Amino acid sequence: MTIGEAAVLAASIVCVLAVVGLLVALSSLRREVTRIEVLADELKRQTVPLVADAHRVVDQAATEMERVGAVLDSTESVHATVDSASKLAYRAFANPVVKVLAVRAGAASGMRRLAGSAPEPRPVVPSSRDRSR
Repeated sequence: MTIGEAAVLAASIVCVLAVVGLLVALSSLRREVTRIEVLADELKRQTVPLVADAHRVVDQAATEMERVGAVLDSTESVHATVDSASKLAYRAFANPVVKVLAVRAGAASGMRRLAGSAPEPRPVVPSSRDRSR
């Protein structure tokens, strides 16, 4: 056997070993790809219902937010109405109530004088001069 034939034999053996190594690697890769496909299918089977549930929950939340917005709008409207009504009632009744109280106080004072009782002593309110001392 010549050196050339020995080199060709060695190269052929190396090529056969490389092909066998590549076939083993390819077989291992094929098994891993199959496992990944199974995992992807299982993940898809589990996540699709979860995503559908999430969409349904988001839709329900949006509907509830619209309801809350409508309730807030109604509440603001009622608040404005009550506020304006209370202001109107205050304006309408404040002056007559003060007048009725003044007439009542005057009538009570007059009745006491007619009855002959002494007038009620008035409380002493310090003047601004007394406060400065």
